Amino acid sequence: MSSSIITAITELDQSKYKTKVYAGGHLIYADEPTELGGTDEGMSPGALLLASLGSCTAITIRMYADRKEIPLEAIKIDLAICKEEEMSKETTITRKIEFLGPITQEQRERLVVIADKCPIHKLLSNPIKILTS
Repeated sequence: MSSSIITAITELDQSKYKTKVYAGGHLIYADEPTELGGTDEGMSPGALLLASLGSCTAITIRMYADRKEIPLEAIKIDLAICKEEEMSKETTITRKIEFLGPITQEQRERLVVIADKCPIHKLLSNPIKILTS
């Protein structure tokens, strides 16, 4: 992650739940599925959270593998978050990482350790304070 402050702007007009999300000159949409009244034209906010963790994990692993010249061909990360009604003081996210390529067991074990060094993983593993104005 960049050392500068990360910002995002979200806008929601009268388009039901389809929300524009702007960050770093990019635009994506967040939405809810049709069964919840949305248009299903974007990922749900929960899926975006998992996408942040998954992409940060993959990028962190790739950076390390490239730097150490580990012959890692691909990374696949499956993520899931517990149901909203199961969330409490301890929300559970499961993350299963698959490494493709001719890498050793020792390299696999090291890459799993590196996965936990991803900045989003660190952020989500600590208490988060949200200040609203």
